[in-house]
Amino acid sequence: MNLKNYVVTLLTAVLMLSAASAYSAQCTNETWNKVMSRGKLIVGVKADYKPWGYRNSDGELVGMEIDMANEVAETMGVDVEVVTVQSSNRMQFLEQGKIDLMIATMSDRPDRRKIVGITQPNYYTSGTNLLAPKALGLKNWEDLRGKPVCGKQGAFYNKNASDRYGAKVIAFTGNAEAKQALRDKKCIGFVYDDSSIVADLSSGEWDDFEMPMPTEDDNPWGLAVPLAEKDCIFGQFMSGMTFNWHQSGKLIELEKKWGIQETAYLGNQQARFADWIQE
Repeated sequence: MNLKNYVVTLLTAVLMLSAASAYSAQCTNETWNKVMSRGKLIVGVKADYKPWGYRNSDGELVGMEIDMANEVAETMGVDVEVVTVQSSNRMQFLEQGKIDLMIATMSDRPDRRKIVGITQPNYYTSGTNLLAPKALGLKNWEDLRGKPVCGKQGAFYNKNASDRYGAKVIAFTGNAEAKQALRDKKCIGFVYDDSSIVADLSSGEWDDFEMPMPTEDDNPWGLAVPLAEKDCIFGQFMSGMTFNWHQSGKLIELEKKWGIQETAYLGNQQARFADWIQE
């Protein structure tokens, strides 16, 4: 080995050792080690967002995201405990160590990535759609042009329906008022988040209604580990779990199980992560 190659080899070894040392110092893997030591994973989930997370007639927490939490724990070889969280406290629960993992219908946003460790790839998505009477037979967004459409004050969905498709949006202070106006036939549909509409359709209280439009403006959902562990064992493990869920079609299977209207996002993700040898 000449001097030049020797120096390059030595520098490479030093850099690798430095990187390993920095990684070791940065990654305490506190949460992962705690979960494995106690033999139980505590997951924050929703209890008010059917069919992703809700209580059944026996008071048990069930739903698509609860199934995901159960599979994570099973793969880790530990028990699972699900803790109910709300949109207002789910990140705080994770920060404070009240939960180890959060799978709770949370949109992935830059500001949230500074607080909790949102892993990639994202596992789900939501966007703009319409709750409308089946009897109207609406199919395309252009069907809204010049028609009255109910919305919630301040929601960006209103602007999309108005500017893109010429809908005459009637904005109400809350969802309940907007949906009551829809029932009272003051508008032909309620423009809002498609995941919320799916939850309404799953409630059994909107059997004469449907979500007829192709969803627009997808906003991916992210599950999260503690921020300090995003690039460590726990974060890498959850990235692998989500990748496998997409590749295997598990999330599509869970959509069907819970009666959720098929999303193009999951189909696209499965195709994106497909095993090229098995195609």
